[in-house]
Amino acid sequence: QVQLMESGGGSVQPGGSLRLTCTTSGLTTYDMYCIGWFRQAPGKEREGVATSISSDKTYYDDSVKGRFTVSRDKGKNTLYLQMNSLKPEDAAMYYCAAHLIPCRMMGGTLLDPTYWGQGTQVTVSS
Repeated sequence: QVQLMESGGGSVQPGGSLRLTCTTSGLTTYDMYCIGWFRQAPGKEREGVATSISSDKTYYDDSVKGRFTVSRDKGKNTLYLQMNSLKPEDAAMYYCAAHLIPCRMMGGTLLDPTYWGQGTQVTVSS
């Protein structure tokens, strides 16, 4: 069975930082999957945040470029999202999702992921 699990969410002040973790299991060949981060705020549509194709190929939505960094740990089959300079607009439920390579992209968004995690909440408030 394939399972993705997000962790690391919490409540921070504007300008603060968080590091989200996506742990994976059941992906037979971890490095053969595109793994992306998504977010959804209450009453809003889900949007793509960042995607990791490999350690050398990463993509970001314009709204987070320069502030967020995605990375992957092959040994732990784990994906990270380092979020700096957080803004109130970043508050949302954050999800990780995966699709076998080759995957389709639109901007920083991974299209039609096969597997999803359950999400971790990020709150940004004064």
